[in-house]
Amino acid sequence: QRVALAQRLLEQTDKSMDMVAFEAGFGSATSLRQHFAARLRTSPMQYRREFSRQTPSGRAALL
Repeated sequence: QRVALAQRLLEQTDKSMDMVAFEAGFGSATSLRQHFAARLRTSPMQYRREFSRQTPSGRAALL
């Protein structure tokens, strides 16, 4: 559930990794990265690049 919440935060916000980790219930960004690597075989930053709904200019992309 914590990983799923982190995924949503990464997709829908531009919050820092520390803030995403805190809000998702991980003790640190390091812990978030370790859980992502174990479960999703990617890093949180790479996940955000692939699945973020934000465009480079910061506006929501049209789906």
